[in-house]
Parts: sequence; C-alpha cells; structure tokens
Amino acid sequence: MKATGTTPSSTVTKQLTVVASRRRKLEEKYAKRVVVDEALARQLVSYQGNKSEPFFRWYRYKEAFSAALVSQLLEDEDIPLKGHLLDPFAGMGTSLFMAGQRGLQADGIELLPVGSTVIRTGILMGLSLEPGDLDAVRRWLRIRPWASDGTALRINELAITRGAYPEETRAQIGRYLALLMGETSSARLILLTVLLSVLENVSFTRKDGQYLRWDHRAGRRHGLGGFEKPDIQSFDAAIMAKLTQVAEDIVGFEQRSMPGANRVSLFEGSCFDVLPRLRGDYYDVVLTSPPYCNRYDYTRTYALELALLGSGERELKSLRQQLLSSTVENRPKLLSNMNNDWSEPVNDALDQPLLKSILAYLEGMQSEGLLNNSGIPRMVRGYFSEMSCVIFECYRVLKPGGVMLMVNDNVKYSGVNIPVDLILSDIAEAQGFEVRRIRVLPKAKGNSSQQMSTFGRDPLRKCVYVWRKGNA
Repeated sequence: MKATGTTPSSTVTKQLTVVASRRRKLEEKYAKRVVVDEALARQLVSYQGNKSEPFFRWYRYKEAFSAALVSQLLEDEDIPLKGHLLDPFAGMGTSLFMAGQRGLQADGIELLPVGSTVIRTGILMGLSLEPGDLDAVRRWLRIRPWASDGTALRINELAITRGAYPEETRAQIGRYLALLMGETSSARLILLTVLLSVLENVSFTRKDGQYLRWDHRAGRRHGLGGFEKPDIQSFDAAIMAKLTQVAEDIVGFEQRSMPGANRVSLFEGSCFDVLPRLRGDYYDVVLTSPPYCNRYDYTRTYALELALLGSGERELKSLRQQLLSSTVENRPKLLSNMNNDWSEPVNDALDQPLLKSILAYLEGMQSEGLLNNSGIPRMVRGYFSEMSCVIFECYRVLKPGGVMLMVNDNVKYSGVNIPVDLILSDIAEAQGFEVRRIRVLPKAKGNSSQQMSTFGRDPLRKCVYVWRKGNA
C-alpha cells in the first residue's frame, strides 16, 4: 500500500508519545547492561572478516559473522572446551566449525538448501575427505572440462532468475553440471559448492539488500534503470580462481582434514520444527544470528543458488513462509499448531509494553495509508512472536548456567526506532534468562536513505546479546 497522505492523525501522533515513554523506561531498565564494546569492530561481526579464512572464504555469505567473532565470544564467556553448542540459524556454519575447532560438539539447524550444502561440504572435510577428492579438483583445474564442447544439463530457472547469465556462461554452467555426474559423491559435493560460490560473480545480478539487482544488459524490465555491474566475470576465470583457492585450502589443512569439522552435526529444516525435538538441559551455549527484522528476503537474494539446487516456484514460496518472519511477504505462522506449549512465549512477546505500543502506532499508520507497505505491522508482530518461541526453546535446551549469545540489528520503520535488542532481552528475561550484557558496536548503523530523507538520521545499534540461564 502506498501512502495516501503525509500527516498522521492526532490519535496516531499520540501513540508516538506512548512509544517514546515506554522506550525510555526500557532503556532505563537495561542502561547498566548496554555497553559499547570497542573490541567489536564491524568487520568482526560481518563476512568481511572471513575473506582470508580457509573454507569460510569459499562462499561469500553476506549475512555471516566472522570466524574470529565466534572464537572471541567463546573465549570471553569461558565456554567449556568439551561442551556442546547449538546454532538454530546456522547459515553457512561459521559458529559450528569454529566451535568444533575449539573442541565443542556443535549442532546446527539450517533451512535454506544453499546453507546446508555448504555446511555438508565442511562436514565432509572433517569426516570422509578422500585423496581422490583433491585429485578431482586439481584435474578440473588442469583440463578445464567445462570449456570443451560436450553434453550440457539444462539449468533450472525460477521466474526471478530467468536470463541471469550471458549465453556462453549459461552453456558452461550446463556442461559443468553434466560433468559432475561422473565424479564420486564427495568430489561432487565439493565441486557443487565451488559452482555455487561463483554464480553471483558470473551473472547479471548483484545481491542488494531485499532483492537481486539486475544489470541493464540482462534486458529485464526492472533492469533498465541504468545499473551496470562493473565486474561480470567470465565463467572460466571465476571457476578457475575458486578451484585454485579450494585446492590451496585442502592442502593447507592438517592431514587434509578441516580441523574440528568432525564434531559438527546438521539438522536440515526449520528451527520451529527441529528445536522442540532437541534434548532439554543439554547445551552449554547457543550462539546464533537470526535473520534481522529488516525486510530482507533470502529466497530472493539467494535465488540463483536455490534455482541451481533444484528449487521450483512452489518450493521457493514454501521456503519463504517457513523462514523466520522478516519480510513483508511472510504470512502469520500458526505457532499453536506447531507446538502446544508456545502460547506462553507468544503472549510474552505480544504483552511486551513497548512492542504493543509500536504495533499500535504502525497499525494506525497503516490504517491511514501512511506506510510504504501494509505488511510491515504483520511482519514486526510475526518476527517478535516467532523469536520469542525460539528464545523459549533455547532456554529449554540450555543447561543450567548455559549462555545464549545472539548477534542482531535494531531497525526503524515509519519514523520509529525499534530497539530489537531491548525488546528481545525483555522477553528473554520474562522467560527466565538473566540479561548479563548487551554488547554494542562502537559505530552505529544509519537508517535507510529513504527514512533519513523523511524522518532524519537516527543511528541504529548493532549488538551481541549475552543472556544466561540460571542454575536453579
């Protein structure tokens, strides 16, 4: 829904006063626990810190935090070396593999097939990597089989990926896929991960927040706005560089086995399905970074990879609805149907005073046609309700004295800064956690240019939450 006016009514304006008052109270409550941490450089809490890290540099997952951050957090919180770690939003497995290197048994939950593929490749590197697998990578480097004429498989496409590659690149990807069929299952998995790692580089697209941005040369209607991607690599150059990198990393591993990867296990699927099945009082630490409440749709930004892995339109829609509600296209989840014990955590979220007033304001703005998208209130309500259920389950599976560590961002909609850190911490406290610290990055993130032009600049905190389960 597009805004139909410019000025909210007095009723909606009064709601802003309630929001401000309740926010001040919450800020006062946690003031002594919100600590600016000079050690948390932005590079540390983003993928940038992984650019030179063996294995972690293979696939550029923009939403990842760095391997160095995991090591630092586990050290700071004195996590037992022989303990157990859980990451319910495992992504590409950074927390899992770094925990494994430290000596912990690490369990991850991941829904997106691209993430689970990369994690399964990492597990392979620790459990069953064969000498022939490195030989296969070297052989492909030597003979460049995709560059020769031969059988090519048809590349699976989605409506949002059609026409993503130059014609020669498309043909070479098809030949690459056909040639995979002749390799062992382990070599095939490594070579598939290599292919996933170069798709964006060789395409007309670029991951750009909430969507794929298209180069105008692709000829798509929404790609005609003048954007020209400066670095569309040839398939040959991109795949050769990545194969070289992978071969170097495998050789660099001690005994050609990635340290700690044999201690990693993966549950493929939604955390809403998996978490209730896990043992209670079992994990020493939960370390995770959930999707942020920022409207990013991972099924769109990772559409090239999902299409290559076989997702069709129906699977894509299903994945979008199974993800934590963080985009306006998410529909409400029937949480009570998933788990009969979740009415309490849902109420913990919807009864949180500041969240209630924020939702009332957003719904008022929606009813007056002043939101740029009518799905924002539904998304915000779903995000906090679902995160409350995740927190509830994480509390259950943690041992007494266990610690939950979460990386997350605050957000802003329609002029209201939503302190995700304080609201989630207040919900966690209602469920029994002790909020020990909220570690804040020294440099805040700016709100969107669109919001700055309307509401002014309002820096948003990026934080690491530190919550502890009591010993009782």
